Amino acid sequence: MPGLLCWNCGRPTGVEGKVMRADACPQCLSDLRTCRGCRHFDPTARWQCRESIEAPVPIKEKANFCDFFQARLAVHSHDKKMTPLDSKEEKKKRFDDLFKD
Repeated sequence: MPGLLCWNCGRPTGVEGKVMRADACPQCLSDLRTCRGCRHFDPTARWQCRESIEAPVPIKEKANFCDFFQARLAVHSHDKKMTPLDSKEEKKKRFDDLFKD
């Protein structure tokens, strides 16, 4: 298992096991224990969380003390699939390729 991938840049963080409040991505320096990095984060849910939290968390990209936090897991793949690091041009090319004869 490669460990946790950063919710922001998609790169490996080196964090394995429990994510602590002080953990940050070594590449982009984003906090890791955030709403955006949680498996319960859902932009369409009440307060953007699938859990029944008591109050909204105002800044979803900063570390917090939520008791419901569970790191969102991602799987490494050696297949050529889109990643958060792909350029806009690469994504457009892949999209256009879907409709070629």
